[in-house]
Amino acid sequence: MTNVLSFKFEKTDEGAEAILPCVDGVGLDQLVAEFERTSGYNDPAGGYGGLIPSYYFFGPLPSYFLGQEEPVIGDDQGEIYVLSCKCGEVGCWPLVAHIRLCEDKVSWNQFSQPHRPSRNYENFGPFEFKRTQYEYAVNSLARYDNP
Repeated sequence: MTNVLSFKFEKTDEGAEAILPCVDGVGLDQLVAEFERTSGYNDPAGGYGGLIPSYYFFGPLPSYFLGQEEPVIGDDQGEIYVLSCKCGEVGCWPLVAHIRLCEDKVSWNQFSQPHRPSRNYENFGPFEFKRTQYEYAVNSLARYDNP
């Protein structure tokens, strides 16, 4: 099954712009919170929010979402934060994914919650997108790049 990537843009209480990835029209924060609840991860389940470029330097957002910037935690190229904590801080309660580029598709897999390394996200995703649709979606983020 091929998924569709889109982004939802929300203002935080402080007025910052948050970028929330959506898969097939559903916020990734909702998808992972439901996965965590059904997996018994209630310590807590959810608590995620969108990425806030004014709080953290991601690099150019289109290349960030193509996995072309520095890995966020380890050394594995393509490792990115896809969600931050609902407070907006990526170091507080992030969701990490690995971006894999192929000729005609892009996949998100190997999800992890760095503050709960015992959680197993093997059955969350993978999400696979047509590369042309994916690149179109991430290129729309260029206007939110850090100054």
